[in-house]
Amino acid sequence: MIVGPVRQDRTVSTAETADPADTNPSEALRDEYQNLADLVRKYRYAYYQEDAPTVSDAEFDELYRRLEELEALHPELVSNDSPTQEVGGEVSAAFAAVEHLQRMYSLEDVFSLEELEAWVRKAEGSVEKMGSTVPPIAWLTELKIDGLAVNLLYRDGKLVRAATRGDGTTGEDITHNVLTIKEIPRQLSGTGYPAEVEIRGEVFIPSKAFLEFNEALVEAGKAPLANPRNAAAGSLRQKDPAETAKRPLSMFVHGIGARSGLDALSQSETYKLLVDWGLPVSPYLQVLDSLEAVLGFIKHFGEHRHDLLHEIDGIVVKIDDFGTQRALGYTSRVPRWAAAYKYAPEEVHTKLLDIQVNVGRTGRVTPFGVMEPVKVAGSTVEMATLHNQDVVKAKGVMIGDIVVLRKAGDVIPEIVGPVLALRDKQDPPVREFVMPTECPSCGTPLAPAKEGDIDIRCPNARSCPSQLRERVFHVASRGAFDIEALGWEAAIALTQPAEPETPPLTSEAALFDLNREVLADVMILREKRSKGAGTGTFELVPYFYTKATAKTPSKPTATTEKLFAELAKAKTQPLWRVLVALSIRHVGPTASRALATAFGSMDAIRSASEEQLADVDGVGPTIAAALTEWFEVDWHREIVDSWAAAGVRMMDERDAGVQRTLEGLTIVVTGTLPTLSRDEAKEAIIIRGGKAAGSVSKNTSYVVAGENAGTKLDKAEQLGIPVLDEDGFLTLLADGPVAAAASGESAADAASETAGAE
Repeated sequence: MIVGPVRQDRTVSTAETADPADTNPSEALRDEYQNLADLVRKYRYAYYQEDAPTVSDAEFDELYRRLEELEALHPELVSNDSPTQEVGGEVSAAFAAVEHLQRMYSLEDVFSLEELEAWVRKAEGSVEKMGSTVPPIAWLTELKIDGLAVNLLYRDGKLVRAATRGDGTTGEDITHNVLTIKEIPRQLSGTGYPAEVEIRGEVFIPSKAFLEFNEALVEAGKAPLANPRNAAAGSLRQKDPAETAKRPLSMFVHGIGARSGLDALSQSETYKLLVDWGLPVSPYLQVLDSLEAVLGFIKHFGEHRHDLLHEIDGIVVKIDDFGTQRALGYTSRVPRWAAAYKYAPEEVHTKLLDIQVNVGRTGRVTPFGVMEPVKVAGSTVEMATLHNQDVVKAKGVMIGDIVVLRKAGDVIPEIVGPVLALRDKQDPPVREFVMPTECPSCGTPLAPAKEGDIDIRCPNARSCPSQLRERVFHVASRGAFDIEALGWEAAIALTQPAEPETPPLTSEAALFDLNREVLADVMILREKRSKGAGTGTFELVPYFYTKATAKTPSKPTATTEKLFAELAKAKTQPLWRVLVALSIRHVGPTASRALATAFGSMDAIRSASEEQLADVDGVGPTIAAALTEWFEVDWHREIVDSWAAAGVRMMDERDAGVQRTLEGLTIVVTGTLPTLSRDEAKEAIIIRGGKAAGSVSKNTSYVVAGENAGTKLDKAEQLGIPVLDEDGFLTLLADGPVAAAASGESAADAASETAGAE
C-alpha cells in the first residue's frame, strides 16, 4: 500500500475536530469523516489505477486507520461505498473487464507486534469455540511481496486468462502481458490438476534486476522507475506486450481460488501441488506451530529483508488448514483467517528544499538533496545523495518538489524521484538545479578528471579544504586506522577551525605529529542556548581542551587524551589499513589486502611496475594505474614518508611458519564467529594463499558460517557448497581442505550417534 506525512491537499487531522468518542457525531466530525473518505479514495485511485501514488504508503495507512477508527466509534457514518468496504482498486477502461470465478480479498493489516498478537489470540479463541474436531492451528507464514496481485485461470492445465485483482470481483484482462513472464507456464506440468482452477499470486520485479534496469535507464538519460511495485504494475498495464517483455518481471504464486476436483486439506499441501504443476512458489514460506515462532520469523526477515530476491513490506500469517479457513470465513473485505504484519515504512514523501554539492576526498563533486526532515526506516532523514548532475537530470527532480525518499535499513537514503502530480501546486514554484562551475570550497574551476567522465571534480586536491577534511575523516574510518576519537567534528576542527587561521593540519601528512600544545589553541563556534529558548547565539570555545575559568585552567579533554592513545595504536595497524587510509582512488580494503599480501611492504608496492601490480589477484589494470599515478605525485609521497618517520608500520611481518594451506580456494565468511572478527578471519585466509570473497557463487570453495549467517548460508546450502563452523575453519586454516573434510565428517557422525542415543 502507500504512506508519510501528508503535506499537499490534506484537509483533515486526527485531532482537528470533535472528540471521536462522542457517541453523537457532530457536524464537524461528519465533515472530517467525509473529507477523509474522499482523500482515501483519491489516493487509492492514484495508487491502483494510475500506478503513480501521490502520498507514501505510511501516510495512506495512517489515513486509512483513522477512517477505520471513526467507523468503529460511529457505525452510523458507514456507507456502502466507504473505502473500508471495498477491495483494492477499480478496473481501468484501457483493458477489458473480466469477472473472477471466486472473489479476491484484501488482507487485514496490523502495524505492531502487539496488534498481531491480539489478532492471533482472537483467531485462536474463535477456533477453540469450534470444538475438538478442529485440528490444532498451524500458521502458514510467508513474505508479503511488494508487487501486483494477479489471478491466473487454467482450464485443462492451459493458461486461458490472467487478470488483475481490481475491486476483488472484477479485474483487468492482462493475459497477453502476463504471457511474457517466463516463470508462468502456459501449460501446467505433471498430473492431477483440476479441470478448472484459479491460481493467485504476486507479480514483482526482483531487487537486483530493478537496480540494473534503473541504472540502464539513467545511463540512457531516462528517468528511473520509482519503485519495484509501481514498475511491476505499470509493466503489466502496457498496451503493447512487447514493451512488457522488456521489463524483468517475475512471479510467485501464493493462493488458490475457484477449483474443481482438488482435495488438498491445507494451503501448504496445495503449495506442494503447485510446485509439481510447474508454478513458481516462494522459497521463503514456513509452517509454524506457535505465536513465538511466528514472531521469530518476523524478526528474522525484518533483519534480512534486503538480502531477499524481492522487496517486501511485511509478513503474511494464515491459518494453514482449509477446513478452519472455511469455518472462520470472511468479512466484507478480508478473510478472518489471515493477516498482514507491516514493517515500518522505508519509503515516504517529503519536500526537497534545496540541492547543494559536497566535495569528497578524491575531489568528486556530488549533489545532495536537503529536505524537510522526515522519519523513515526508524530514523529522521533530512539529506540524501543524488550522485551526479546526470542522475539529477535523469530522476527529473527540481528544487521545491515533493519527492519520494527511500531508506532501506542501514542503506544511505535515496531520493527516488518527484511526485509529478503535485509539482504545479508548490509555492514557491519549483526550479531547476544548476551544477556549479567552481568548487564551493576553494573556488577552483571544476572539470571531469578525464574526457568522458560523468563526475565533475575539483582538481585542487592538495589544498582544497573540503577534500582535506574528508581525507582526514577517512583516515580515521573503521576500514582504515580505526581512530574512534577522530570523528567528523574533530576532522573539521583539525582542518577548518574558527581560530587560529592556520589549522593544525594542512595535510594529513602531519596527523601523527600532532601534540597537545598545537591543539590547545583550536577554537570552534558552538551554539549557546538560553534556557527555554529554541535557538541561541554562537560563541568561540576550545575544541580539544576544556574552557578555562577563574578557578580552573584549561586542560585536554578525555576525548583528546583518547585521540593520542588511538593515534599511537594506529601506528601498529597492518599494511593494508595504511593503504586504505591513503585515499587512493579505487583502492579499498579488498585490493589493499591483496597488495599487502603480495608485496609485504610499502617500499615494494612503491617500486613495483604497473604490470606487476595489475598481475595481483584482485587488483587488475584500473587499480594498478591509479596506484602508479598516485605515487607519482610528490606531496602524496610526503604523506607516506611523514607517517613512516612518525613510526607508522609500513611492512607486514611474515611468519615463515604459516603454511599456504588455502592456495586456490575461495572462502566466504558470514555471520558472527565465536572468537574471530570478520577482519581477522579474512586476514587468516589471505596470508594462507586463499581468496576472501564477499558473496557466494558456484566458484566458492567453502562458506564459514557464524551466528545470524543469513542468506549467504542459504545460498551455500542450495549450491551444495561445504559449510564450516569456526572449529572447522580453524582446522582448514591449519591443515587444509582434506583435514577440514575429515573434521566435518567426524562432527556429522558424532551428531548422528547423539541423535540415535536420544
